[in-house]
Amino acid sequence: MPFQPVQQEKLAQGVVRQIELLILRGLLRPGERLPSERELAERMGVSRPSLREAIAELQAKGLLISRAGSGVFVADMLGSAFSEALITLFGAHDEAVFDYVSFRRDLEGMAAERAARFGSGTDLKVIDAVFRKMEAAHSKKNPADEAALDAEFHLAIIEASHNIIMLHMLRAMFDLLKEGVFYNRQQMYRQRTTRDQLLDQHRAINAAIQARDPVAARAAAEAHMSYVEQALADVRKADRNEDIARLRYQHELARE
Repeated sequence: MPFQPVQQEKLAQGVVRQIELLILRGLLRPGERLPSERELAERMGVSRPSLREAIAELQAKGLLISRAGSGVFVADMLGSAFSEALITLFGAHDEAVFDYVSFRRDLEGMAAERAARFGSGTDLKVIDAVFRKMEAAHSKKNPADEAALDAEFHLAIIEASHNIIMLHMLRAMFDLLKEGVFYNRQQMYRQRTTRDQLLDQHRAINAAIQARDPVAARAAAEAHMSYVEQALADVRKADRNEDIARLRYQHELARE
Protein backbone atom coordinates (compact mmCIF):
# COMPACT_ATOMS: atom_id res chain seq x y z
CA MET A 1 0.00 0.00 0.00
CA PRO A 2 1.34 3.47 -0.91
CA PHE A 3 1.54 4.96 2.57
CA GLN A 4 3.98 7.89 2.80
CA PRO A 5 5.66 9.70 5.69
CA VAL A 6 3.35 12.48 6.92
CA GLN A 7 4.56 16.03 6.24
CA GLN A 8 4.22 19.03 8.53
CA GLU A 9 0.75 19.58 10.02
CA LYS A 10 -0.84 18.02 13.07
CA LEU A 11 0.29 14.44 12.70
CA ALA A 12 -3.06 12.83 13.39
CA GLN A 13 -4.74 15.07 10.81
CA GLY A 14 -2.06 14.20 8.28
CA VAL A 15 -2.79 10.51 8.81
CA VAL A 16 -6.53 11.11 8.48
CA ARG A 17 -6.09 13.06 5.25
CA GLN A 18 -3.83 10.43 3.70
CA ILE A 19 -6.07 7.45 4.54
CA GLU A 20 -9.14 9.36 3.33
CA LEU A 21 -7.47 9.96 -0.02
CA LEU A 22 -6.43 6.31 -0.33
CA ILE A 23 -10.04 5.25 0.25
CA LEU A 24 -11.39 7.94 -2.09
CA ARG A 25 -9.03 6.91 -4.90
CA GLY A 26 -9.85 3.24 -4.45
CA LEU A 27 -6.35 2.24 -3.34
CA LEU A 28 -7.84 1.04 -0.05
CA ARG A 29 -10.89 -1.07 -0.82
CA PRO A 30 -13.96 -1.83 1.30
CA GLY A 31 -13.19 -4.74 3.60
CA GLU A 32 -9.41 -4.37 3.22
CA ARG A 33 -7.36 -4.76 6.39
CA LEU A 34 -4.89 -2.03 7.35
CA PRO A 35 -1.36 -3.00 8.37
CA SER A 36 -0.70 -3.53 12.07
CA GLU A 37 -0.46 -0.44 14.26
CA ARG A 38 3.32 -0.76 14.59
CA GLU A 39 3.89 -1.24 10.85
CA LEU A 40 1.53 1.56 9.85
CA ALA A 41 3.08 4.01 12.33
CA GLU A 42 6.55 3.21 11.00
CA ARG A 43 5.53 3.53 7.35
CA MET A 44 3.78 6.85 7.91
CA GLY A 45 6.48 8.20 10.22
CA VAL A 46 4.19 9.03 13.13
CA SER A 47 3.93 7.98 16.75
CA ARG A 48 1.49 5.26 17.72
CA PRO A 49 -0.59 7.67 19.87
CA SER A 50 -0.98 9.99 16.84
CA LEU A 51 -1.96 7.02 14.71
CA ARG A 52 -4.54 5.87 17.29
CA GLU A 53 -6.03 9.37 17.34
CA ALA A 54 -6.34 9.35 13.56
CA ILE A 55 -7.85 5.85 13.47
CA ALA A 56 -10.41 6.87 16.10
CA GLU A 57 -11.43 9.90 14.01
CA LEU A 58 -11.76 7.77 10.87
CA GLN A 59 -13.87 5.26 12.78
CA ALA A 60 -16.11 8.06 14.01
CA LYS A 61 -16.56 9.14 10.38
CA GLY A 62 -17.59 5.60 9.45
CA LEU A 63 -14.61 5.05 7.14
CA LEU A 64 -12.84 2.43 9.25
CA ILE A 65 -14.07 -0.31 11.56
CA SER A 66 -12.24 -2.26 14.24
CA ARG A 67 -12.79 -5.99 14.68
CA ALA A 68 -11.68 -7.48 17.97
CA GLY A 69 -8.70 -9.74 17.48
CA SER A 70 -8.59 -9.10 13.73
CA GLY A 71 -7.49 -5.50 13.24
CA VAL A 72 -8.75 -2.36 11.54
CA PHE A 73 -10.58 -2.57 8.21
CA VAL A 74 -11.95 -0.20 5.60
CA ALA A 75 -15.70 -0.02 6.15
CA ASP A 76 -18.11 -1.21 3.48
CA MET A 77 -19.59 2.17 2.64
CA LEU A 78 -21.41 0.96 -0.47
CA GLY A 79 -23.74 -1.44 1.29
CA SER A 80 -26.54 1.13 1.47
CA ALA A 81 -26.21 2.39 -2.10
CA PHE A 82 -29.55 0.76 -2.93
CA SER A 83 -32.37 -0.27 -0.63
CA GLU A 84 -33.28 -3.95 -0.32
CA ALA A 85 -36.67 -3.21 -1.89
CA LEU A 86 -35.04 -1.57 -4.93
CA ILE A 87 -32.51 -4.41 -5.29
CA THR A 88 -35.37 -6.94 -5.33
CA LEU A 89 -37.15 -4.82 -7.92
CA PHE A 90 -34.03 -4.70 -10.10
CA GLY A 91 -33.78 -8.47 -10.17
CA ALA A 92 -37.44 -8.98 -11.01
CA HIS A 93 -37.67 -6.91 -14.19
CA ASP A 94 -35.84 -7.27 -17.51
CA GLU A 95 -36.03 -3.50 -18.06
CA ALA A 96 -33.65 -2.94 -15.15
CA VAL A 97 -31.28 -5.62 -16.45
CA PHE A 98 -30.97 -4.04 -19.89
CA ASP A 99 -30.74 -0.52 -18.46
CA TYR A 100 -27.89 -1.82 -16.30
CA VAL A 101 -26.05 -3.19 -19.34
CA SER A 102 -26.63 0.08 -21.23
CA PHE A 103 -25.32 2.06 -18.26
CA ARG A 104 -22.22 -0.11 -18.10
CA ARG A 105 -21.63 0.22 -21.85
CA ASP A 106 -21.54 4.00 -21.60
CA LEU A 107 -19.39 4.20 -18.48
CA GLU A 108 -17.04 1.33 -19.27
CA GLY A 109 -16.43 2.70 -22.73
CA MET A 110 -15.38 5.94 -21.07
CA ALA A 111 -13.33 4.05 -18.46
CA ALA A 112 -11.43 2.07 -21.11
CA GLU A 113 -10.73 5.27 -23.05
CA ARG A 114 -9.45 6.99 -19.90
CA ALA A 115 -7.37 3.96 -18.88
CA ALA A 116 -5.61 4.01 -22.26
CA ARG A 117 -5.06 7.74 -21.95
CA PHE A 118 -4.33 8.26 -18.24
CA GLY A 119 -3.48 4.84 -16.78
CA SER A 120 -0.02 4.53 -15.25
CA GLY A 121 2.44 1.85 -16.28
CA THR A 122 1.51 -0.04 -13.14
CA ASP A 123 -2.20 0.25 -13.95
CA LEU A 124 -1.67 -1.29 -17.37
CA LYS A 125 0.43 -4.12 -15.93
CA VAL A 126 -2.37 -4.95 -13.48
CA ILE A 127 -4.95 -5.04 -16.31
CA ASP A 128 -2.70 -7.26 -18.41
CA ALA A 129 -1.98 -9.58 -15.48
CA VAL A 130 -5.70 -10.10 -14.84
CA PHE A 131 -6.26 -10.83 -18.52
CA ARG A 132 -3.47 -13.44 -18.48
CA LYS A 133 -5.24 -15.10 -15.55
CA MET A 134 -8.42 -15.12 -17.62
CA GLU A 135 -6.59 -16.89 -20.43
CA ALA A 136 -5.28 -19.49 -17.97
CA ALA A 137 -8.75 -20.06 -16.50
CA HIS A 138 -10.16 -20.34 -20.02
CA SER A 139 -7.67 -23.04 -20.98
CA LYS A 140 -8.57 -24.99 -17.83
CA LYS A 141 -12.26 -24.84 -18.78
CA ASN A 142 -13.21 -23.35 -15.43
CA PRO A 143 -16.21 -21.05 -16.04
CA ALA A 144 -16.56 -20.05 -12.38
CA ASP A 145 -12.98 -18.75 -12.16
CA GLU A 146 -13.25 -17.11 -15.57
CA ALA A 147 -16.46 -15.35 -14.54
CA ALA A 148 -14.85 -14.01 -11.37
CA LEU A 149 -11.83 -12.77 -13.32
CA ASP A 150 -14.20 -11.06 -15.78
CA ALA A 151 -15.37 -8.75 -12.98
CA GLU A 152 -11.79 -8.25 -11.74
CA PHE A 153 -10.67 -7.29 -15.27
CA HIS A 154 -13.34 -4.62 -15.66
CA LEU A 155 -12.73 -3.21 -12.20
CA ALA A 156 -8.99 -2.97 -12.92
CA ILE A 157 -9.82 -0.86 -15.98
CA ILE A 158 -12.17 1.34 -13.98
CA GLU A 159 -9.45 1.87 -11.36
CA ALA A 160 -6.99 2.79 -14.13
CA SER A 161 -9.41 5.44 -15.42
CA HIS A 162 -8.55 7.61 -12.40
CA ASN A 163 -12.08 8.97 -12.01
CA ILE A 164 -13.08 8.49 -8.39
CA ILE A 165 -16.82 9.03 -8.91
CA MET A 166 -16.93 6.44 -11.67
CA LEU A 167 -14.88 4.05 -9.55
CA HIS A 168 -17.16 4.06 -6.53
CA MET A 169 -20.36 4.09 -8.60
CA LEU A 170 -19.36 1.06 -10.66
CA ARG A 171 -18.01 -0.82 -7.65
CA ALA A 172 -21.48 -0.58 -6.14
CA MET A 173 -22.99 -1.85 -9.40
CA PHE A 174 -20.52 -4.74 -9.59
CA ASP A 175 -21.36 -5.75 -6.04
CA LEU A 176 -24.96 -6.26 -7.16
CA LEU A 177 -23.77 -8.19 -10.20
CA LYS A 178 -21.70 -10.52 -8.01
CA GLU A 179 -24.84 -11.23 -6.01
CA GLY A 180 -26.68 -12.21 -9.19
CA VAL A 181 -29.13 -9.31 -8.97
CA PHE A 182 -28.98 -8.44 -12.68
CA TYR A 183 -27.85 -11.70 -14.26
CA ASN A 184 -25.68 -14.69 -13.52
CA ARG A 185 -22.31 -14.17 -15.16
CA GLN A 186 -21.41 -17.85 -14.73
CA GLN A 187 -24.34 -18.84 -16.96
CA MET A 188 -22.80 -16.84 -19.78
CA TYR A 189 -19.57 -18.82 -19.44
CA ARG A 190 -21.15 -22.27 -19.67
CA GLN A 191 -21.22 -22.40 -23.45
CA ARG A 192 -17.84 -22.84 -25.10
CA THR A 193 -18.65 -20.56 -28.04
CA THR A 194 -19.74 -17.75 -25.73
CA ARG A 195 -16.62 -18.17 -23.58
CA ASP A 196 -14.38 -17.99 -26.65
CA GLN A 197 -16.08 -14.82 -27.86
CA LEU A 198 -15.95 -13.17 -24.45
CA LEU A 199 -12.23 -13.93 -24.14
CA ASP A 200 -11.58 -12.47 -27.60
CA GLN A 201 -13.49 -9.34 -26.62
CA HIS A 202 -11.47 -8.94 -23.43
CA ARG A 203 -8.31 -9.53 -25.44
CA ALA A 204 -9.26 -6.68 -27.78
CA ILE A 205 -9.95 -4.34 -24.85
CA ASN A 206 -6.64 -5.23 -23.21
CA ALA A 207 -4.67 -4.87 -26.44
CA ALA A 208 -6.09 -1.40 -27.12
CA ILE A 209 -5.36 -0.22 -23.58
CA GLN A 210 -1.82 -1.63 -23.66
CA ALA A 211 -1.28 0.16 -26.99
CA ARG A 212 -2.62 3.36 -25.36
CA ASP A 213 -5.21 3.73 -28.10
CA PRO A 214 -8.17 5.50 -26.40
CA VAL A 215 -10.49 5.31 -29.41
CA ALA A 216 -9.95 1.59 -29.95
CA ALA A 217 -10.22 0.89 -26.22
CA ARG A 218 -13.60 2.62 -25.99
CA ALA A 219 -14.89 0.89 -29.12
CA ALA A 220 -13.78 -2.53 -27.86
CA ALA A 221 -15.40 -2.02 -24.44
CA GLU A 222 -18.67 -0.82 -25.97
CA ALA A 223 -18.72 -3.73 -28.46
CA HIS A 224 -18.22 -6.16 -25.58
CA MET A 225 -21.18 -4.79 -23.63
CA SER A 226 -23.34 -4.82 -26.78
CA TYR A 227 -22.52 -8.51 -27.15
CA VAL A 228 -23.48 -9.11 -23.51
CA GLU A 229 -26.78 -7.31 -24.11
CA GLN A 230 -27.59 -9.45 -27.14
CA ALA A 231 -26.59 -12.65 -25.35
CA LEU A 232 -28.91 -11.81 -22.47
CA ALA A 233 -31.73 -11.03 -24.89
CA ASP A 234 -31.21 -14.39 -26.59
CA VAL A 235 -31.26 -16.22 -23.25
CA ARG A 236 -34.48 -14.53 -22.20
CA LYS A 237 -36.10 -15.27 -25.57
CA ALA A 238 -35.13 -18.93 -25.28
CA ASP A 239 -36.53 -19.05 -21.74
CA ARG A 240 -39.83 -17.54 -22.89
CA ASN A 241 -40.09 -20.05 -25.75
CA GLU A 242 -39.47 -22.90 -23.29
CA ASP A 243 -42.19 -21.54 -21.02
CA ILE A 244 -44.62 -21.34 -23.93
CA ALA A 245 -43.79 -24.87 -25.06
CA ARG A 246 -44.24 -26.15 -21.51
CA LEU A 247 -47.64 -24.49 -21.18
CA ARG A 248 -48.76 -25.91 -24.52
CA TYR A 249 -47.65 -29.37 -23.49
CA GLN A 250 -49.52 -29.10 -20.20
CA HIS A 251 -52.59 -27.87 -22.06
CA GLU A 252 -52.46 -30.83 -24.44
CA LEU A 253 -52.16 -33.24 -21.52
CA ALA A 254 -55.17 -31.64 -19.86
CA ARG A 255 -57.26 -32.12 -23.04
CA GLU A 256 -56.47 -35.85 -23.29
